[in-house]
Amino acid sequence: MNMQDAAKRHLWMHFTRMSAYKDADVPVIVRGDGPYVYDDQGRRYLDGLSGLFVSQVGHGRRELAEAAARQAGELAYFPLWSYAHPNAIELAERLAGLAPADLNRVFFTTSGSEAVESAWKLARNYFKLTGEPGRYKVISRDIAYHGTSMGALSITGLADIKHPFEPLVPGSVRVPNTNFYRAPEYGDSVERFGQWAADEIERAILREGPSSVAAVYLEPVQNSGGCFPPPPGYFQRVREICDRHGVLLVSDEVICAFGRLGHYFGADRYGYRPDVITFAKGLTSGYAPLGGMLVSDRLMEPFTTGDATFLHGITFAGHPVSTAVALANLDVFEKDKLLDNVRANEGAFRSTLEKLTDLPIVGDVRGDGYFYGIELVKDKDTKLTFDDDESERLLRGFLSHALFDAGLVCRADDRGDPVIQLAPPLICGQEHFDEIERILRAVLTEAWTKI
Repeated sequence: MNMQDAAKRHLWMHFTRMSAYKDADVPVIVRGDGPYVYDDQGRRYLDGLSGLFVSQVGHGRRELAEAAARQAGELAYFPLWSYAHPNAIELAERLAGLAPADLNRVFFTTSGSEAVESAWKLARNYFKLTGEPGRYKVISRDIAYHGTSMGALSITGLADIKHPFEPLVPGSVRVPNTNFYRAPEYGDSVERFGQWAADEIERAILREGPSSVAAVYLEPVQNSGGCFPPPPGYFQRVREICDRHGVLLVSDEVICAFGRLGHYFGADRYGYRPDVITFAKGLTSGYAPLGGMLVSDRLMEPFTTGDATFLHGITFAGHPVSTAVALANLDVFEKDKLLDNVRANEGAFRSTLEKLTDLPIVGDVRGDGYFYGIELVKDKDTKLTFDDDESERLLRGFLSHALFDAGLVCRADDRGDPVIQLAPPLICGQEHFDEIERILRAVLTEAWTKI
């Protein structure tokens, strides 16, 4: 059986309409080099999504592979269940040193969904230990994606990916997101819009009853829906609201941490203090699976005395090989000054993408750092979007395949309004921005002729 036949017969791809490959080949990526990946036919693609918002340092970094090999030869595995190993200790200390405020304790997982799930379990456990057992609900934003495990999926604000698995975990409440492009009633006042969006969180807390709300989950830049940055002052107001009502603020940085926004953590970029940061993806640049949550001293305190135990764990969390890779990855960040590279070039990335606004199909370009969304519209003046059938034909029927065939890995997504998302490796510069713009211009121009 050849590779295509084996893939179609045995491999179940994630978030994939499997029928799409009945009469088409499954793309098979075989190697990577810097910001590029190559398929089994030798074709090259610019990895404009960093795999899945993961490959911060690019592909083919020998120092990360060698760190993994060295560790596997020394200690391939041991759990963190009542034990420790040197890499987990060193990485926890290093992350605490990079994190804002008093987030000094690290609980490792293997994925972002597990990190989000762990934070909800921690919030519930914490409030039970501190005399507020009624606090169990969480608030998150419309269209926001927070993961696929049952708890994380419950927090997620995408109805279509939740229905097949209902009933979900009770207690998750939705509030508006920060899509300023779709808030015409606020005119040019993004600050006033941000105040309204933050105040909607307080209104939700009051509707639910503050004594029942445990946490608010927010991404620094919301991914799903097409990269919604926070309006000025938004997070500061949310922090005030959470403090006023005794609610925890969880900064879900599974995508935004480790350089995506030019800082180790998005909370630093936007100047707010969370109680928990969830992370994964960029911590290892995808060379090994690893995630976790950074927790404030206050949340850890009840677990440091008596017989209190956080009865939660994951077999491969804090894996010796994964933590070795993470340490090597952070070394690359420092050696290659990747945060500086993002901050120095993010303006050029934005301005290069904004050239596309001369196309009739491009309604909005938004984002920060190396994390951008391009919203597609039928009419720029009215911001008229595509209906479901049109979006199906545009994104799945044409754009997804055409962009890949043209040599660009990115995401054409309609979980909100139709968007193209871009998150290139942090090593990228102007030549790669130009390549992205050139491919997008050609494909979007053709797409417009098909509408």
